[in-house]
Amino acid sequence: MMKHRKTVGVAELKARLSAYLREARRGRSVTICDRDTPVARLVPVDPSTPLIVRARSSAFPSLQAVPLPPPLRRGVDAVALLLEER
Repeated sequence: MMKHRKTVGVAELKARLSAYLREARRGRSVTICDRDTPVARLVPVDPSTPLIVRARSSAFPSLQAVPLPPPLRRGVDAVALLLEER
Protein backbone atom coordinates (compact mmCIF):
# COMPACT_ATOMS: atom_id res chain seq x y z
CA MET A 1 0.00 0.00 0.00
CA MET A 2 1.52 3.31 -1.08
CA LYS A 3 0.99 6.33 1.06
CA HIS A 4 1.32 9.90 -0.18
CA ARG A 5 3.48 10.53 -3.27
CA LYS A 6 6.10 13.28 -3.36
CA THR A 7 7.90 14.89 -6.33
CA VAL A 8 11.54 15.93 -6.14
CA GLY A 9 14.18 17.25 -8.55
CA VAL A 10 17.44 15.43 -9.26
CA ALA A 11 19.61 17.97 -7.41
CA GLU A 12 17.38 17.79 -4.32
CA LEU A 13 17.42 13.98 -4.44
CA LYS A 14 21.22 13.95 -4.61
CA ALA A 15 21.51 16.41 -1.75
CA ARG A 16 19.08 14.57 0.54
CA LEU A 17 19.16 10.95 -0.66
CA SER A 18 19.18 9.49 2.86
CA ALA A 19 16.02 11.40 3.75
CA TYR A 20 14.22 10.11 0.66
CA LEU A 21 15.34 6.55 1.38
CA ARG A 22 13.78 6.94 4.84
CA GLU A 23 10.57 8.06 3.11
CA ALA A 24 10.60 4.86 1.04
CA ARG A 25 11.14 2.77 4.19
CA ARG A 26 8.02 4.40 5.61
CA GLY A 27 6.04 3.26 2.57
CA ARG A 28 6.02 6.53 0.63
CA SER A 29 6.97 6.76 -3.04
CA VAL A 30 8.97 9.64 -4.52
CA THR A 31 8.77 10.72 -8.17
CA ILE A 32 12.08 12.08 -9.49
CA CYS A 33 11.89 14.88 -12.06
CA ASP A 34 14.54 16.22 -14.39
CA ARG A 35 13.66 19.79 -15.37
CA ASP A 36 10.03 19.28 -14.34
CA THR A 37 9.75 16.05 -16.37
CA PRO A 38 9.13 12.87 -14.36
CA VAL A 39 11.90 10.35 -15.17
CA ALA A 40 11.88 7.77 -12.36
CA ARG A 41 10.14 6.70 -9.20
CA LEU A 42 11.65 5.61 -5.90
CA VAL A 43 9.20 3.14 -4.37
CA PRO A 44 9.23 0.95 -1.26
CA VAL A 45 10.26 -2.65 -1.79
CA ASP A 46 7.33 -5.07 -1.76
CA PRO A 47 8.38 -7.75 0.75
CA SER A 48 6.18 -10.34 -0.99
CA THR A 49 8.12 -9.93 -4.26
CA PRO A 50 11.63 -11.39 -4.24
CA LEU A 51 14.46 -9.26 -5.56
CA ILE A 52 16.25 -10.78 -8.53
CA VAL A 53 20.02 -10.33 -8.67
CA ARG A 54 21.51 -10.92 -12.09
CA ALA A 55 24.95 -12.37 -12.65
CA ARG A 56 27.61 -10.08 -14.09
CA SER A 57 27.52 -9.99 -17.86
CA SER A 58 30.42 -11.66 -19.65
CA ALA A 59 30.41 -8.69 -22.04
CA PHE A 60 32.11 -6.64 -19.31
CA PRO A 61 35.49 -7.87 -18.04
CA SER A 62 36.35 -7.83 -14.38
CA LEU A 63 38.31 -4.81 -13.18
CA GLN A 64 41.44 -6.95 -12.83
CA ALA A 65 41.31 -7.65 -16.58
CA VAL A 66 41.26 -3.97 -17.58
CA PRO A 67 44.79 -2.88 -18.55
CA LEU A 68 46.25 0.19 -16.88
CA PRO A 69 47.26 3.09 -19.12
CA PRO A 70 50.99 3.62 -19.64
CA PRO A 71 52.67 5.98 -17.16
CA LEU A 72 53.05 9.59 -18.21
CA ARG A 73 56.56 10.55 -19.26
CA ARG A 74 56.78 14.21 -18.31
CA GLY A 75 60.50 14.52 -17.61
CA VAL A 76 59.64 16.20 -14.32
CA ASP A 77 59.87 14.70 -10.84
CA ALA A 78 56.39 15.04 -9.33
CA VAL A 79 57.70 14.63 -5.78
CA ALA A 80 60.23 17.42 -6.32
CA LEU A 81 57.47 19.71 -7.58
CA LEU A 82 55.32 18.95 -4.54
CA LEU A 83 58.22 19.63 -2.19
CA GLU A 84 58.92 22.89 -4.02
CA GLU A 85 55.28 23.95 -3.39
CA ARG A 86 55.79 23.62 0.36
